[in-house]
Amino acid sequence: MSKITAAITAVGGYVPEHVLTNKMLESMVETNDEWIVSRTGIKERRILKEDGKGTSFLAIKAAQDLIDKSGVDPKEIDLVIVATATPDMKAAATAAFTATAIGAVNAFSYDLEAACSSFLFGMSTASSYIESGRYKKILLIGADKNSSMINYKDRATCIIFGDGAGAVLFEPNTEGLGFHDEYLRSDGSGRDFLQATYGGSSYPVTQEAVAEGKHFVFQDGKTVFKNAVSNMADVAVKILERNNLSKDDISWLVAHQANKRIIDATANRIELDSEKVMTNIASYGNTTSATLPLLLFDYEKQLKKGDKLVFAAFGGGFTWGSIYLTWAYNS
Repeated sequence: MSKITAAITAVGGYVPEHVLTNKMLESMVETNDEWIVSRTGIKERRILKEDGKGTSFLAIKAAQDLIDKSGVDPKEIDLVIVATATPDMKAAATAAFTATAIGAVNAFSYDLEAACSSFLFGMSTASSYIESGRYKKILLIGADKNSSMINYKDRATCIIFGDGAGAVLFEPNTEGLGFHDEYLRSDGSGRDFLQATYGGSSYPVTQEAVAEGKHFVFQDGKTVFKNAVSNMADVAVKILERNNLSKDDISWLVAHQANKRIIDATANRIELDSEKVMTNIASYGNTTSATLPLLLFDYEKQLKKGDKLVFAAFGGGFTWGSIYLTWAYNS
């Protein structure tokens, strides 16, 4: 009997219609287009503006896009995982609401939260379920409404983040394609440098906290940048070494879209040509859990069966890692 591997067999995506450009930000905070582009590579980002619509709206849209394109029957989906740092509500899982909305009535579902590494860690989880043989179809969605926790008077964060969602379907494969290896890490001492302090169980929201803007996300940019550059590059090198891969073997680097300079540093560390590096940060900014699947969504037509992909991400907490996967179909 052939070994079962977990392969991505379908991709979907969604970004909101409203575009927040650098020029628009110039009227909101003390910044300018040249400064933003030179330091982050971001030109614009998408924002979900409609009242009452949260991360589940984005997740449902991305999932429905995948379903419409692939023709998969939602009733055949065994599990729905929503990787997110911005769930709709506390206690009530965003994934459960999403699964019901798309008609995945036979699936169990849950949220997975590891900041910008959420989707990467979700890939590990979904692949393990498939490889176990217990489940056949797992829908993994990365979705975040980052605008819900951004202070648009704080130029350290408002220039970076956008909203969006991407989805992939994992299924069993017996051709040796799909998920091969992972190297995932975390360091809890990093949470002081990137988080939204108020709103969790340690610091419940108070009127005073809201008045002072303490419920918004905080980032120590220099510390986060330094750790992201070194750690994302390190794990990408590690995954190549463990699998005896050279730069010539790699078809694509699928790197978290936090900052163009971090992406470039990771690519340079593994000596990968720029044409093999997926990027969409200029159009979307940092969509947190959605960056990796949105890259697959944007580049799907360029992917070929057998392409070797290296994923890398770094997020708050700190969390980071790399995954090696072979693409399983021609689009």
